[in-house]
Amino acid sequence: MNIRRVRFDHPDAVKLNDEVQAEYGRRYGDDGDATVLTVEDFDPPRGVYLIAYDEYDRPVATGGWRSQDSNGEGNEDGDAELKRMFVIEEMRGRGLARRILAELEEDARMAGRVRMVLETGTAQPEAVALYTSSGYEPCAKFGYYRHHELSLCFAKRL
Repeated sequence: MNIRRVRFDHPDAVKLNDEVQAEYGRRYGDDGDATVLTVEDFDPPRGVYLIAYDEYDRPVATGGWRSQDSNGEGNEDGDAELKRMFVIEEMRGRGLARRILAELEEDARMAGRVRMVLETGTAQPEAVALYTSSGYEPCAKFGYYRHHELSLCFAKRL
């Protein structure tokens, strides 16, 4: 597996983002995550976006983090917000998400971020299992979906 840093507007990032949005739509019965994201959110040193490629150079998994500081949406100074963690269906169960998560945590730590936070939902039990088994604990809700009953928020000190 080859994990590369790319911009959020890279064609493979756009392709996988479309797939994850469709997945959210299937699970939640809507158009996907409405959180506003910009390409610049993931530009170092304030963030990073990763894509894992298989041996055929096919993009199979993705994830990124973006800097957040204290704001009206519940973030704290020094937060790194995890976004767009996704593994295509046929590659699930192989540890790809865990590898990407570890790289994102290390990158955020090296960038001076002190806490990784994420928002997921009740219809994503696989995500909840990954995060809790990786040391994440429930935290106060933050972000776009902080008032939604299906939203779950987690945090981990870096």
